Amino acid sequence: MTTAFDPIDLAGTRLANRIAMAPMTRSRANGEDGTPSAIVAEYYAQRASAGLIITEGIQPVPEGQGYPNTPGLHSREQIAAWREVTTAVHERGGRIFAQLMHSGRIGHPDILDGDLHPVGPSPIAAAGQVYTHEGPKDYVAPRELTGDQVHEAIAGFASAARNAVEAGFDGVEIHGANGYLIQQFLASGSNHRTDEWGGPVENRIRFAVEVVKAVAAEIGPERTGLRISPANTLNDISETDTDELYTRLVTAIEPVGIAYLHVLETGPERRPLVLDLRKRFAGTFILNPATGADPTGAESLALIEDGTTDLVAYGRLFIANPDLPARLKTDGPYASPNPATMYAGGPEGYIDYPAL
Repeated sequence: MTTAFDPIDLAGTRLANRIAMAPMTRSRANGEDGTPSAIVAEYYAQRASAGLIITEGIQPVPEGQGYPNTPGLHSREQIAAWREVTTAVHERGGRIFAQLMHSGRIGHPDILDGDLHPVGPSPIAAAGQVYTHEGPKDYVAPRELTGDQVHEAIAGFASAARNAVEAGFDGVEIHGANGYLIQQFLASGSNHRTDEWGGPVENRIRFAVEVVKAVAAEIGPERTGLRISPANTLNDISETDTDELYTRLVTAIEPVGIAYLHVLETGPERRPLVLDLRKRFAGTFILNPATGADPTGAESLALIEDGTTDLVAYGRLFIANPDLPARLKTDGPYASPNPATMYAGGPEGYIDYPAL
């Protein structure tokens, strides 16, 4: 029987186990030009016992930044800073993918440099507020991307993927979940376009498919992953055709042969769709299972044993338990993260959680 502690081949990259560290925003890119600070290397290196580390969301282009102090991968300085991170992880035997996250309409002009403004498939503001250096502010209506700008956004993902490989990452994960730009194109509530990028399902999946193709062409499908979150309402997302939307998306990207599909399960009622997507996708399958208010725990490792998924992704437990795979093996003890320091910007609540 396959267990979570068995190695697995990820399209040519050997993972020591089947426990993934899920991407989590930590807002420690305090260096000049959106570079990760020195403690970021230590943070990820401390968690190198994960079979696969997936980084926090990294903006592929300047206008893709949605929150203060989040890192980029679009400048020489950022590439150099991330190289220190990947070197530290590799020295401890880990594997690390960079998550490329364009926030789209989620953000605010006060977060962006110069005259940059949040963009989206349609000029529809998300309900809610975003934190800025001056405090919470309402989301603004994004600038609708023109046809040429849509292609530029796709090229931005590919360029950042090339930068990630230069920085030493083992691959990249394209963030198509949680209400950011790719899901904004997928969802009918945020995409009201009437051109080839909007309207029927085959048009609304086109942006995601073209990003996957562009990244895979740039760095190789074996270094490319995609994260999705069907029926996720985060960031004011509204989907009316979830099952058709995601089955057609996965069917469309399957011929590209990417390394993995990472699914954030939004509720137990979505398990039938998750199982269907697993059947449709031939590559490695990573599941961040729905666990309600509780963090994903050792009980979810059974999903690997029964074949539901190839890897299980853990989020919150990895914040306070840098040696989480060892703790999962004995089902604890587990430390609890301090919510007050999750986005505080310094070493406290970041690199000071001890291993067993």
